[in-house]
Amino acid sequence: MNLVNLESVSHAFGPKPLLSDVSLGIEQGDRIGVVGRNGGGKTTLISIIGGDLPPDSGRVTHTRGLRVGMLSQRDDFEPAAAVRDLVLDGRAEHEWAGDPAIREILANLLADIDLSSRAGDLSGGERRRTALARLLIGEHDLIILDEPTNHLDIEAIAWLARHLAQRKSALLVVTHDRWFLDAVSTRTWEVVDGSVERYEGGYAAYVLAKAERARIAQAAEERRQNLMRKEIAWLRRGPPARTSKPKFRINAAEALIADVPPPRETVELLRFASARLGKTVADLEDVTLHAGGPGSGPLVLDRCTFQFGPGDRIGLIGVNGSGKSSVLRLLSDTVEPDSGRVVRGKTVRLAHLSQELGELDPSRRVLETVEEIRKYVQVGKKEWSASQLLERLGFRGEAQWKVVGDLSGGERRRLQLLRLIMDEPNVLLLDEPTNDLDIETLTELEDLLDGWPGTLVVVSHDRYFLERVADRCVALLGDGRLSMLPGGVDEYLERRAAGTALSARAAGTASAATAAAPTGSPGASDSTGSSSGLSAKELRELQKELGRLERQLDRLSEEETSLHAEMARAATDFERLAKLDAELRDIGTRKEAVEAKWMTLAERLDSA
Repeated sequence: MNLVNLESVSHAFGPKPLLSDVSLGIEQGDRIGVVGRNGGGKTTLISIIGGDLPPDSGRVTHTRGLRVGMLSQRDDFEPAAAVRDLVLDGRAEHEWAGDPAIREILANLLADIDLSSRAGDLSGGERRRTALARLLIGEHDLIILDEPTNHLDIEAIAWLARHLAQRKSALLVVTHDRWFLDAVSTRTWEVVDGSVERYEGGYAAYVLAKAERARIAQAAEERRQNLMRKEIAWLRRGPPARTSKPKFRINAAEALIADVPPPRETVELLRFASARLGKTVADLEDVTLHAGGPGSGPLVLDRCTFQFGPGDRIGLIGVNGSGKSSVLRLLSDTVEPDSGRVVRGKTVRLAHLSQELGELDPSRRVLETVEEIRKYVQVGKKEWSASQLLERLGFRGEAQWKVVGDLSGGERRRLQLLRLIMDEPNVLLLDEPTNDLDIETLTELEDLLDGWPGTLVVVSHDRYFLERVADRCVALLGDGRLSMLPGGVDEYLERRAAGTALSARAAGTASAATAAAPTGSPGASDSTGSSSGLSAKELRELQKELGRLERQLDRLSEEETSLHAEMARAATDFERLAKLDAELRDIGTRKEAVEAKWMTLAERLDSA
């Protein structure tokens, strides 16, 4: 059934046409991801579809009685309104508390928010999650989401993707989160130059299809040029010579990615990084760190020892509030540990992109602001000018001469990042670098970082970006350690789920035991019961063994990193390389065995 239909719709802001004669429709069950450059018309398109914005021309038709739920990038909450009233819309407590679907939404989006809080007292991220929870609790035929993953951590994004996949509503979503696009959408619309190009499949399928379209267009242009050359030759020489017609084969999608080199020359980058940084970058030695300063705020690290080496590309993962930004500030020497010490290499040149926008002179031009740092920079094997890098990160043509004071928050963030790179650091700390970047700019940034030789530590809720630029992941799981994640983000989500299940079981067991024991009885305070199928002692033993295996994995990963660095240094010594490669394979085998044992224990906990 057709839910929404657009016929010859056009819309412009000022002299700039955003949509030009667009015709399309949304069917029941459609799950559509919308992509395109910032400012290209994505929000305009979904606002017109949702009925919030009338088009300049053309017609928009909704099926009779269509229920549309829309999450915009702004909310209109009354400051005095309570979160409970905004989200639950007057439902009685027994009604919503007895509904497992509502409880799940509240638990995953508003667990840290008091439902009696006033909307005016919430942070921007809390208001955003409140608006999303309010929308998801409602019943809708069509859900329209504009950047729904903003202010959500990786765990919440994974939950949201699962939740949306289970709903029967049609879905239209604008997001720069490419993992999320792949997880929720079965079709992709690209808003480009006033039109809407349509592709089947999620983000990965869209990339392949777009590459194939570009290849066919290139082939057609080559054929046209060839025909023109023949025509000119005929005009000059008379009858054309007998030549075979050019033949162009349309390859299958798999052929587009066959024989493609890896995005990074890892061994070469390691060699460059080792030469620039030496052996030491940052070693944490028995470090204890609280988020709010010594002894203040949540505990982030508890007597933690960890090594960040030359050429490491590390993704730092954790729930919101776990202390990821605190760890970056510790590495950048802007905060001191409560105890322990951080040993930094003498040759370290560090750059830190924080979540706060640095001070930029609002009267300067964009290009001047970058060139005052450096006019040229070497990235990998290629030298780039300030203007070329600005173009790669979305400042094209006249945009390079805009006044900084007229830039949006996203544009300032791009400018700040580019200034950091132009200063040629050899250690780069990035805290949520993908905020306010469109997909095209993200791919350019990823490509730029691929050729950057140095140590990279990145914090991001953008799972695609994290897995794309980092070679390994490390997590803050609330135990005061930096835990290696050989399985990446998937392993993090599994371990978080196992830990949450264990905590819930332990809490449920304690509650049951307390309820069962008479008041004042000897067992009332220390009885733990065994309703989970495991005794308290067995649970502790399993947790202890899991911790031991995690430490073993950490040590093996450190050995693996050290071997990679040695291989980079021994790049021309083939005998040494062969020996190191054998050691590396042995470590890989041992890691697989330890990981398998860890998974077995985690599954035992999960199924208890």
